[in-house]
Amino acid sequence: MAARRQGWRARRLFDGERIWPDRLVIAEDGIVTEMLPSSAQPHCVIEELPDDGVLAPGFIDVQVNGGGGVMLNDTLSCDGIAAISAAHARFGTRFLLPTLISASRADIAKAIAAAREAIARAVPGVLGIHIEGPFINPERRGAHLVANLLRPEPEDVDLLTSLGAAGVTLVTLAPECVPSGFIRALVARGVKVCAGHSNASAAEMAAAHAEGLSGATHLFNAMSQLGSREPGVVGSVMSGMGLTAGIIADGHHVAWPSFQAAFRAIGPDRMMLVTDAMATIGADGDAFELFGETIHVSGGRLVNAEGRLAGAHLDMNAAILNAYRHGGATLEQALAMASATPAAYLGLSTSHGRIAPGRRAEFSVLRTGG
Repeated sequence: MAARRQGWRARRLFDGERIWPDRLVIAEDGIVTEMLPSSAQPHCVIEELPDDGVLAPGFIDVQVNGGGGVMLNDTLSCDGIAAISAAHARFGTRFLLPTLISASRADIAKAIAAAREAIARAVPGVLGIHIEGPFINPERRGAHLVANLLRPEPEDVDLLTSLGAAGVTLVTLAPECVPSGFIRALVARGVKVCAGHSNASAAEMAAAHAEGLSGATHLFNAMSQLGSREPGVVGSVMSGMGLTAGIIADGHHVAWPSFQAAFRAIGPDRMMLVTDAMATIGADGDAFELFGETIHVSGGRLVNAEGRLAGAHLDMNAAILNAYRHGGATLEQALAMASATPAAYLGLSTSHGRIAPGRRAEFSVLRTGG
């Protein structure tokens, strides 16, 4: 059978490191074979990108709670994950970690089983699972239901690592709320561990880092802040500890001057754009239920009846443009924060985050409007 050959012609191509002008990418059977000047005329069907489009490696979002009217917490199934993934694909996210907000051990097991089935059934874009909580600090719980917060038990290591090699597992926890050795046990079994919803001190962050803590979830939000004498989680991330930070670039969760300061301290190699998106992305309605409470869109923010933030109404295309226009990043840096950086953090840099011969032809197109 003849190889299926196709091409994409773009005014701008981001290969994971830099933007190249006027490029033509050719793939055979879904694998990139050539990167040519756009004037080339190969014998295959060519997709012509719009003039304001940037061809880029498929965007990766490590924190997606919902989309398409579906919340993972409420639809713990392969079909639920597929609906969330399809909704975000419309906005440039080609790969994601469906994210479970603090839930019971039974629901954690169901979410992991759903992710395993989604991967086995090759649901587009599903990389694994992000379990956010339930081992977090009640004082920093945010929209997490206090009744769902738990104290870790020894058997929880088996539960949180049960996806195994089938996919990537990311766990967000409060370092001060888990016993010594807990993070080390998770990391030893291949789990990525981030600090989040935490009041940890710099000393507690350092101890967690020594056990393998490698990142922080939605920097600045629901965590101890940088102070003059106590750096907290934020200061620890902005120090030389080498942690990778997810950050919500919507202008609501983090003020742009704070975003810019963190970006200058951390840089694009350790800062990942995340959406923390809820069910409203790609959905017809502008409201949904979370733990029996109505959450609605108001002025671009997702809020509860009291006006408190509850996740984000943000897609990855918008996050990239926001980081570029308001966050102090160049367009190349903003694109890397949604592709090469999360790929490297998740240990997928040999398969994701780059456009090059021999790599999969899994692309996103960012429309810049100019």
